[in-house]
Amino acid sequence: MMTVNQIIGDLPNQICANFGKRLFAWMMAQNSGTYDKIVGERKRSLFANLQGKVLEIGPRTGTNLPYYPKDIQWIGIEPNPHMHSYLQKQAQKLNLNIDLRMGNAEWLDAEDNSIDSVVSTLTLCSVPNIDYTLQAILRVLKPGGRFLFIEHVAAPQGTVLRQLQRTISPIWKVIGDGCHPDRETWIALENAGFASVNYERFDAQLPIVSPHIIGVATK
Repeated sequence: MMTVNQIIGDLPNQICANFGKRLFAWMMAQNSGTYDKIVGERKRSLFANLQGKVLEIGPRTGTNLPYYPKDIQWIGIEPNPHMHSYLQKQAQKLNLNIDLRMGNAEWLDAEDNSIDSVVSTLTLCSVPNIDYTLQAILRVLKPGGRFLFIEHVAAPQGTVLRQLQRTISPIWKVIGDGCHPDRETWIALENAGFASVNYERFDAQLPIVSPHIIGVATK
């Protein structure tokens, strides 16, 4: 059991973490339109055939909602509570019924083999343990279910950008709600145990996190 002094001593860290999450939510709400101008068409194509139960991990402020078919059953698991009000406003604007749940990507609040598709955009970069997250995704997907993703990833080894990503990573994780700019996400996907993993790389023309992958992994 923590003592009073331990609790008081930890308050600055708690306050800092809470401020970081609140700031990140505000930043996402202000800048999501800029990012969607870059990847909007890719999202529209990737999400066009979604149906049934769709679980989105880390939906943040709801930027993907306009790209989904209207007849899906959407479930969102967002661990940052400061995102929820933005997301709910977006859903109301689009007249969508949503099922928004607290939780994290390593423990998904969904039954085994119950989800038709899982969606992640710019989320795998920030989960504490990507391997646990991918196993959780496999657990909740139905056999034949699909994991759709758009993620920024580490630049190639030996490049100036990769060195910059590595150098800036500690401060980037603080202001980016845990985001790792140099995570080799494609390797984790290939090793997770999906029946197939298909992706392509593209350059989003962004500072630090321009290398991206987009694709589908099938259970």
